[in-house]
Amino acid sequence: MADPQVLSTLRRKRSEVEGFIAKLEKQIDTAKRDLSAINATIRIFEVNGEPREFPAYVEIHRLFKRGEMTAICRAALAEEGPLDTRELALRVIRAKGLDEGDKALRQTIALRIVQALRLHEQRGGVRRSGRLNGAIVWTMPNPHP
Repeated sequence: MADPQVLSTLRRKRSEVEGFIAKLEKQIDTAKRDLSAINATIRIFEVNGEPREFPAYVEIHRLFKRGEMTAICRAALAEEGPLDTRELALRVIRAKGLDEGDKALRQTIALRIVQALRLHEQRGGVRRSGRLNGAIVWTMPNPHP
């Protein structure tokens, strides 16, 4: 059987090392956040005016002409049938030639689509037909006979 003093010393040392690792992990998380902020700032200063190079948090309404986002969504709905907001955001991003892999951009555009289509829904241009995985499913209104 091992010496009780050796075991207590090893347990204390194990606790110290675990604490040190936890402290280093917090420092790594902080350093990652700092690096992300620095990279975002660099992207702001590197923008040269091309729409695909704008960071996701730039005012995106300036990237679209009045009614352009709604027109893209209506065209996609007319061509493909019911689509949810996430799918419409992807269609808008593709139509504008923006980065499809940018999650923040997709989310920002999806929120703008919801705003635009809700207003358009009040005028009878589109309608909601439910939800799919938490996203609104949009359709074209039924044609009147």
